[in-house]
Amino acid sequence: MRHLLDIESTSVEDILKILDTAEIFLKVLDQPSKKLPTLKGKTVLLMFLEPSTRTQISFEMAAKRLSADTVSFSPSRSSMQKGETLLDTLLNLQAMEIDAIVVRATSPGTPHFLAKHTKAKVINAGDGAHEHPTQALLDAFTVRKHLGRLEGLKILIVGDILHSRVARSNLFLWRKFNCEVYFSGPPTLVPKEFEKLGAKIVELDEYIDKVDVIMALRLQRERMEGSFISSQREYRMFWGITSERLRRIPESTLIMHPGPVNWGMEMDWEVNERRNTVILDQVRNGVAVRMSVLYHLLAREK
Repeated sequence: MRHLLDIESTSVEDILKILDTAEIFLKVLDQPSKKLPTLKGKTVLLMFLEPSTRTQISFEMAAKRLSADTVSFSPSRSSMQKGETLLDTLLNLQAMEIDAIVVRATSPGTPHFLAKHTKAKVINAGDGAHEHPTQALLDAFTVRKHLGRLEGLKILIVGDILHSRVARSNLFLWRKFNCEVYFSGPPTLVPKEFEKLGAKIVELDEYIDKVDVIMALRLQRERMEGSFISSQREYRMFWGITSERLRRIPESTLIMHPGPVNWGMEMDWEVNERRNTVILDQVRNGVAVRMSVLYHLLAREK
């Protein structure tokens, strides 16, 4: 594995290697001393061109747990404000001998562009509405830990599918394991074109009690131009994981959300009281999964 740019082109073998190694790193995170010398001397550049909390901090913690040095890049405090291009910025940073670039960008394809012009390993931390591969990996890791398998599951993803890189990466991953993937949400946010990729578009209330995993998504207003929903109240009524719908969801069904959550709209707060609500598990598991990705890219070089 040269880079981690998307799930679509990542093999099942590589996915399983990452998840299996993450199991080991999760045990390390339970120890009093959580640091390993594995990547000592390596430098990881965190190039977040778009705001992030969970993903950026998770990657930084993952690198530091493996003893790598981290450098954060902020476009608002860089020469890009003076007109320097992304390529020029990359070449200058590469001259400082960085080993890996974790990049989040507004424009789809940015990680692929960087990978063509650098010797460093490139990890996609989310590119526009395209993909978010490590989120899908940590989601799969979380599901496997709770349900014991990846194959043959029924996954329902509800919300803003149109703008969601999480939905795309999860769709590609679960289809690799012969799972049924259902999308549900406002018609303006769930285009029929997704059925060509292997998803089935359904009514939420018809499938809410028939699946193994329910994943709610955030309404990404920052990517919306114009009105996609009539009101927050209507969205909650038809597509929210409300306290009323919660009573219909089997106790064995996992409830997930990549965060941040718009409480009272995408989910009611009562969701947190469910034993199989695993939102914070996703966050915790993300550190172990990202440790595994860094390990396979930087410590296992041929």
